[in-house]
Amino acid sequence: MTMTKADIVREIYMRYDGMTKAQSVEAVEAILRLAKETLISGEDLLLSGFGKFNVKDKRERKGRNPQTGSELMLAPRRVVTFSPSGILRDKVNGE
Repeated sequence: MTMTKADIVREIYMRYDGMTKAQSVEAVEAILRLAKETLISGEDLLLSGFGKFNVKDKRERKGRNPQTGSELMLAPRRVVTFSPSGILRDKVNGE
């Protein structure tokens, strides 16, 4: 099962009695907005105990169309990668 943004909002709303549903939505949206802005600007995002989101620049490279087999050049691009913290990795692995 995949947890969606709506699921996160619902969980926050249910766990914290003092928050309204609208406040829960705004909190989740604010965190995601800050995370997006940070990554778009090219900065890495570190969430202690969770992991680190890295922005990496990929250079231009040769590629191949799998249907036709023809070669082409793939344009340079930026990608976001995620490295879990040791704490999260251990919990996911049940350690």
